[in-house]
Amino acid sequence: MAKEAKRNHFMLHSSGTVNVDGSNNFASVFSKKGQKGVNQDCCIVWEEFGCQEDMIFCGIFDGHGPWGHFVAKRVRKSMPTSLLCNWQETLSQSPLDSDVDFDVETEKKQHRFNMWKHSYLKTCAAIDRELEQNRKIDSFYSGTTALSIVRQGELIIIANVGDSRAVLATTSDDGSLVPVQLTVDFKPNLPQEAERILESNGRVFCLDDEPGVHRVWLPDEEFPGLAMSRAFGDYCVKKYGLISVPEVTQRNITSKDQFVVLATDGVWDVISNQEAVDIVSSTPDRTDSSKRLVECAMRAWKRKRRGIAMDDISAICLFFHSSPSLDQVATLEE
Repeated sequence: MAKEAKRNHFMLHSSGTVNVDGSNNFASVFSKKGQKGVNQDCCIVWEEFGCQEDMIFCGIFDGHGPWGHFVAKRVRKSMPTSLLCNWQETLSQSPLDSDVDFDVETEKKQHRFNMWKHSYLKTCAAIDRELEQNRKIDSFYSGTTALSIVRQGELIIIANVGDSRAVLATTSDDGSLVPVQLTVDFKPNLPQEAERILESNGRVFCLDDEPGVHRVWLPDEEFPGLAMSRAFGDYCVKKYGLISVPEVTQRNITSKDQFVVLATDGVWDVISNQEAVDIVSSTPDRTDSSKRLVECAMRAWKRKRRGIAMDDISAICLFFHSSPSLDQVATLEE
């Protein structure tokens, strides 16, 4: 199914755009290598996800550690197909419309969300188990974050493992575009995250030369110093509070909601939510929206973080409504 989608230009693995004829979705993707070596960010956009015309899957993955780029690509490969299988299995065991009697529409929506949440939790647990047993990829000291969304009609499901972020642009009462942050940046100093890590005998603290950057450390070593509290891989600290459990949430898209931005922390370290919304919305051709956001983040790194090696920077911009000025077929740039 994945090979068929790629062959039909419904799937994008690198920088480019996806716009399938007849779809309301338009996705722009761009990734730029930082100054730390190989680009450990990777993305995927899969239109007509699971051969469903009203579904799209978007995922962004930020690897870290010596094997981080391999871990990120492995999770990118595994997650959509595994999620789809688990969702279809859950769906077959609990028919949404035919055998279940719902009193109100909200119960029906909640049931649909619960199926996606169950499928995501099952998928992420399986991926982390598979990674640990994978003999071709050494993920003991390496890992990846994973942020993904599924749009199913007017429902979007958001699942987040790590510190990438999803921000929605919606129209306020005065007509301006405002951001709504859809995810939590899972940093080690968040109270609930720090509590779990400390209860597991892990440690959380900042280095003297990195004030404000909280990291996860082993009980007796200044290692590995992870700047996030959730990730796939990193088995050296899985016993000490690091988890790969996603936070799964939902939102119903309305006519006021214009687009959502998924981006790695290389963007959010230097660009605010409002700035990201303004950059994307002011880009004349939305084909260039993700590239412009990444380039603005690169310039901000040079201004705000002098002397610090620039991180890999990646973004996906998913637009919810078709644009009369933009009628393009899917393109791939491998």
